[in-house]
Amino acid sequence: MRVPFLDLRAQHDPIRAELQAAINEVIDNSSFAGGPFVARFEDEFAAFCQTSHAIGVGNGTDALWLALLARGIGPGDEVITVPNSFMATAEAISYCGATPVFVDVDENTYTLDPARLEAAITPRTKAVIPVHLYGQMADMDPIMEIAGRHGLFVLEDACQAHGAEYRGRCAGSIGHAGAFSFYPGKNLGALGEAGAVTTSDRDLADRIKCLREHGQSRKYHHSHIGWNARMDGIQAAALRIKLKNLAAGNAARRSNADRYNRLLADTEDVVTPFVADYSKPVYHLYVVRVSDRDRLLSELGQRGIACGIHYPKPIHLQDAYKFLNLGPGSFPIAEKHAREILSLPMFPELTPAQIEAVVRELKSLLPQFKGAVAISA
Repeated sequence: MRVPFLDLRAQHDPIRAELQAAINEVIDNSSFAGGPFVARFEDEFAAFCQTSHAIGVGNGTDALWLALLARGIGPGDEVITVPNSFMATAEAISYCGATPVFVDVDENTYTLDPARLEAAITPRTKAVIPVHLYGQMADMDPIMEIAGRHGLFVLEDACQAHGAEYRGRCAGSIGHAGAFSFYPGKNLGALGEAGAVTTSDRDLADRIKCLREHGQSRKYHHSHIGWNARMDGIQAAALRIKLKNLAAGNAARRSNADRYNRLLADTEDVVTPFVADYSKPVYHLYVVRVSDRDRLLSELGQRGIACGIHYPKPIHLQDAYKFLNLGPGSFPIAEKHAREILSLPMFPELTPAQIEAVVRELKSLLPQFKGAVAISA
């Protein structure tokens, strides 16, 4: 059996007619850039995230960047985050003119380790971006407490955590703001690029709205140097439809993760995802750790099992950030994870038979890969 890593066709086919009708409505109203469809989605997404405001933007990178800009982050400032995220987390910091400062992650959750946060704070530190990686939230209470004592802005990178919860509170509602991506493969995905910032700070929301519209306070009156970062009307219309299905999709992902966990429970050569007691994850990705990961990935692919790596090289080791002079060994936990992590197929429509096929092929290959890398849970 061939198992895809992601099957967007399976997601879209049942709602194809509804999506096409929504697109037609946008065309009929000629509301293509911003406008009423975006405003309606913003209200609905804010309510879903338990925040007062959601500001639709062009993509998740815009969401991170504009949230920092709106808070005044700029040249000479430092922003703390983790090295095991997608590049956009650090890019947003750099495009503000600030410097990313990394801290290592928790061994089990793969998210920012609060015990390491305070040591990274300097007089230049202005913000912290905890990343809710793979759909599980970072440990926000101690992060918020430390940030509060130092007067730091906290921006949740929730680009993989639509609907995830921390002690009953939604991703994007705990920090001063949250950044979301609606890239098509996300738990809540658009039909192209889109993103949003959530916040309950009205002034911050107003500044982001201004910045996304070329810094316009009103048409052709520019109070700030902004950018073109509007959300498209068609994307907002599609997202409104998909938002109605998000809770059910997240529940299906949790069910799929439970099935993986049961089937892999007695497999000593695989470290399955750890769920912290504060967390209700949404499994944007189902990530295990294995020995000789790259060869195993190749062998699974040859057997029709499509897997991924998120992410194979930490940000501090990317050529783009050589100027930070952070070589191998700077963040040993994140670097160790990068050698071992393997993302198995995960999407709401994944069937029990597909999951069983993934696990069957994985288990059949594992004896060939014993001992290549020491794995600790």
